[in-house]
Amino acid sequence: MQEITLQVQGMSCGHCVNAIETSVGQLTGVNEVKVDLEAAKVAVAFDATQTSQQVIVNEIEEQGYDVV
Repeated sequence: MQEITLQVQGMSCGHCVNAIETSVGQLTGVNEVKVDLEAAKVAVAFDATQTSQQVIVNEIEEQGYDVV
């Protein structure tokens, strides 16, 4: 299990949290997604044999947010 924490800009409300947690959570190999709105961070636990950090970043950016 691999864990990453990404700095994400553009999140401002509960809808943002739900959008990211739902879309990233549905990716194959993702076990857990936690969004910290105040800190502008997204923590993801995933199986690196099933997905990658780049796939997760791409999914967040497709939702309209910027990963720094």
